[in-house]
Amino acid sequence: MKRSLFLLAGVALLSAATGAITTGVMARYFNHSGADLLGVDAVVESQEANTTRALFTSSAASAEYPDLTYAAESAVKAVVSLDCTIAVESQRYADPFSLFFGLPEGYEQQREARAGGSGVIISKDGYIVTNNHVIENAKTVKVKLPDGRVFDGRIIGSDPSTDVALVKIEAENLPTIPFGSSDDLRLGEWVLAIGYPMDLQSTITAGIVSAKARSLGAIDNRNGIEAFIQTDAAVNPGNSGGALVNSRGELVGINTIIKTSTGGYMGYSFAVPVSIVSKVVVDLKESGVVQRAVLGLSFRAVDQQFIDQMGEQTGISRIGGIYVASVAEDGAASKAGIRKGDVITHIEGVEINDNATLLEQIGKRRPGDKVRIRFIRDGREASVVATLQNRAGETSLLESGSVDVAQMLGGKLVTAPTSLCRQLDIRGGIQVQKLDGNGLLQRARVREGFVITHINDRAVYSVEDLDKLTTKIRSIDGIYPNGRASSYVIVE
Repeated sequence: MKRSLFLLAGVALLSAATGAITTGVMARYFNHSGADLLGVDAVVESQEANTTRALFTSSAASAEYPDLTYAAESAVKAVVSLDCTIAVESQRYADPFSLFFGLPEGYEQQREARAGGSGVIISKDGYIVTNNHVIENAKTVKVKLPDGRVFDGRIIGSDPSTDVALVKIEAENLPTIPFGSSDDLRLGEWVLAIGYPMDLQSTITAGIVSAKARSLGAIDNRNGIEAFIQTDAAVNPGNSGGALVNSRGELVGINTIIKTSTGGYMGYSFAVPVSIVSKVVVDLKESGVVQRAVLGLSFRAVDQQFIDQMGEQTGISRIGGIYVASVAEDGAASKAGIRKGDVITHIEGVEINDNATLLEQIGKRRPGDKVRIRFIRDGREASVVATLQNRAGETSLLESGSVDVAQMLGGKLVTAPTSLCRQLDIRGGIQVQKLDGNGLLQRARVREGFVITHINDRAVYSVEDLDKLTTKIRSIDGIYPNGRASSYVIVE
């Protein structure tokens, strides 16, 4: 059976025209569904059955298990339920009168949907962290506290690259969960998952840390940062944005994804580590924009597949580290002395053996931060200090008006093929392969295949050039594969 990754938010689509109720996978959302209730028979201990007593009595091994009651009872007070009203893709209907007068073909009927999820109160004055996919495209957000009070929520900001969002309610003296350290989590350590799954009230499940720095390819974003904490705590649709806490009641992650083939829990759940969450939250509170740090290189893990494919070519025969495939000119790595062919082994003392760990170490830092990098070159170990840059290639923080241009455009964008550029007689460009219904390109009625050559009158030759643009999009110029040039002016 084919396995899938499921985002954990719950959704019920309500349409005035159709009354349709839909469910979605990954980029879509989930209905809360009922579940069978299974009774568990108690084990009755017989005084005569010594063997049975030794195997089944809980008191014999009770000292080996941590007491999670304090963590559960304190943390549950700060986990809330979110109920969002979101806009969904409109349905187009044929309209012969529109065709007759040369107007757009047909008319659209607006529909709304309801999305559910969880959130965690992180400050007494009402800041709440949740997942981006819980509040994405939300028109309204209702926040229900464990004591039954309901507040209107205001979205402060969100970050699709990490699937983290920040919401604010107007309240005081709220219970909070203190931030712990996801870096200090150990495999096998007990954790609790707290949220509002499947239309239930606040629910607590327990498990252990199964793995760290997991990458699943679940975040559909070219700048996506995945370094999930994997646990076996039971998590279901509706748990999205809920708390993962340690035995001391400290927040160590935000529950985000389950790996399943049925839509329900099957033994694996994943959380964004608090090391990344805390950094994103501070950025959103302070400037409204995530300060993304960039090292400026492309890389590949040195695993068995790498050894088989490139070992002879590179002269690398030992598994471990990250192979530097290319270095951006004038980037942070280049200025620090990192070169193509180097194998990075540590960043700030943390051993780097996979892509996710490297992304986590850079993703939790800001432009201007300095990191010590240890690497191997020609069999010799060396270290340098790199000053991280922002996506515009500078070490300063971006201003509050800065935007993620690629996210604003919406859709799948690729560097235009060289053959197409020669055919169109252009130096380069960015081709629109697929449109996102919520992006500027879709709203401007740009068609797939269009090659963007200029944004805000500035030439763009590849998708990497989008990272250098930080202001709002005012105009888009380009050309279609048939040679027809088009310009689009964005009116807010």
